[in-house]
Amino acid sequence: MAPDCTAGHPEAPVVRSFVALGDSFTEGMSDRLPDGSYRGWADLLAARLAARAEETPAPSAAGTRQDAEEGFRYANLAVRGKLIGQIAAEQVDTAAAMNADLVTLVGGLNDTLRPRCDMARVCGVLEECVAKLAPSCGRLVLMHSPGRNGPGLERCRGRMEQLFAFIDELAERYDATVVNLYTGASLADQRLWDVDRLHLTAEGHRRVAEAVCQQLGHPALSDWRAPLPASPAPAWLARRRADVRFTREHLLPWIGRRLTGRSSGDGRAPKRPELTALACEDTQ
Repeated sequence: MAPDCTAGHPEAPVVRSFVALGDSFTEGMSDRLPDGSYRGWADLLAARLAARAEETPAPSAAGTRQDAEEGFRYANLAVRGKLIGQIAAEQVDTAAAMNADLVTLVGGLNDTLRPRCDMARVCGVLEECVAKLAPSCGRLVLMHSPGRNGPGLERCRGRMEQLFAFIDELAERYDATVVNLYTGASLADQRLWDVDRLHLTAEGHRRVAEAVCQQLGHPALSDWRAPLPASPAPAWLARRRADVRFTREHLLPWIGRRLTGRSSGDGRAPKRPELTALACEDTQ
């Protein structure tokens, strides 16, 4: 039987407000709900933080904050396809003004996937984001994003690792917390990635939420690093059919958007633009 996820933990401060910033990874693709919307690791983390806040007494009246009075509140400003410059322009100031207990920022990976990527600019904009967010929140969490095994990653691995090294430097300078998902071998397993080969499955997102919870000091409910059970490799014909489907449904449309300067997030609003209470059905 799994441990009770609502149990208190003395090493983990109670979080009563949480804001998530980023791109499709934080929006929740491809952890699809029955209604077609996406859940994802940030929603799962919010549900766990809300349960902890609900069973923990609020501060005394003399030191009560607005979020303690209103209960746990959550905003998710992430939008698929966003580059770090767009995250800085569209999400950071809004998040900083919310003065949340916890803020997560995961961005820059979409930039590293571009053939022409100015890493100096990416790192500079990322630092501007961190410099604004760190003083405005109780705790800032940054991440080394997970990387899927496969030839596509090799082309941009150097830029990814340069980004992650810079994130470590930022965390040191701004007293931020880093969740390292990149070296978690289990998250590189192709079975934890959707057919688009860019986004995690529901199980992948569950593992990310567990990793963040543990880094925040919550008791472990499972081992997010545990490898998946061994299974026979798909037959050659099945792999080729999967390659054809991926190329037709995902790779070619992605290339088309790059060539025309479009993004999958164009015109799309964040799914939780306001810092509001988390309803039970929000993460089901």
